Amino acid sequence: MDQRLLDILVCPVTKAPLEWHPDRQELWCRASRLAYPVRDGIPVMLEEEARTLSDEELGK
Repeated sequence: MDQRLLDILVCPVTKAPLEWHPDRQELWCRASRLAYPVRDGIPVMLEEEARTLSDEELGK
């Protein structure tokens, strides 16, 4: 994931910054507890496409 893209992308729900997790091919938003998929290098920034992050994933 290009760092310049990460610098400008935010969660569409909370407008919080996102974390790139290359092992899962996801962008995580801790504020909304959502993980957005990245398919073929393209972030899918739709709330209905995101999955909910577990407490274990968030380190809680």
